[in-house]
Amino acid sequence: MPIKIPKLLPAREILESENIFVMDDERAKHQDIRPLNILILNLMPEKERTEAQLLRLLGNTSLQVNVTFLKTATHESKNTSKYHLDQFYTTFSEIRNRKYDGMIITGAPVELYSFEEVNYWEELSEIMEWTKTNVTSTLHICWAAQAALFYHYGIGKFELPRKCYGLFSHRIYDKNEKLLRGFDDVFLAPHSRYTDVSAEAIKECKQLKLLSMSDEAGAFIISSVDGKQIMVTGHLEYDADTLAEEYNRDINKGLDIHVPENYFPGDNPENQPANLWRSHAHLFFSNWLNYYVYQETPYLWD
Repeated sequence: MPIKIPKLLPAREILESENIFVMDDERAKHQDIRPLNILILNLMPEKERTEAQLLRLLGNTSLQVNVTFLKTATHESKNTSKYHLDQFYTTFSEIRNRKYDGMIITGAPVELYSFEEVNYWEELSEIMEWTKTNVTSTLHICWAAQAALFYHYGIGKFELPRKCYGLFSHRIYDKNEKLLRGFDDVFLAPHSRYTDVSAEAIKECKQLKLLSMSDEAGAFIISSVDGKQIMVTGHLEYDADTLAEEYNRDINKGLDIHVPENYFPGDNPENQPANLWRSHAHLFFSNWLNYYVYQETPYLWD
């Protein structure tokens, strides 16, 4: 089934070139189906790239998905044009009275600040509180996962000795967990962050389930017991070359950054990396949409 996005959204051309079925409002009017309404709060600097990454995964299921992009009103993006944001994004005040079947909150490059120091923390806290009653299931990625663990469960983050950066092996703890249905016992996923959360604190929290972990990268996929809050500390949505671009960007800035671990063939940045996590990324998003959104959301919200 298709994913419905604005006709002029730049990501549309990318998705269509990959044979992902997309449609606009005009065509959607002729579809006699109850679509899933997904809200995406995009906090990443390169918003257009993140749009394509997430839409690619949301559009590869048997469900029809309507997407609304959300921006912060209390923070002005420096890397995305005002025209793009004004044309394709909305603010929380404009949608706060609506109900959504699912929501995604992306990562953000603010992890070395305390949560309260982030200039949109108050707004994000209000949104996270709102998700408790207005969203069936919310998926938090990277920094947003840490923010959700802190806001909802009081689990803080801590700075790492060096950046958790590269492609790491993960194991699953419950083969019958719906979110991980079809996963291999061991699978790969990218990480890119300077902070971490305590796996022990997660295990001790009776409201949470630790579903997947890496010996090198720590806690990875965490779910609330009721499935309303899903936290992923890495980046299953990343393209094959995303970590390479981050590495080259930091090198060009003169930063003292190590080569992403287990990522470049032969650990040589001159070599082209391969996407070794794509199938699990598609499977994860498909499971989330099916089991935690579609099968749990009411046909008609109150």
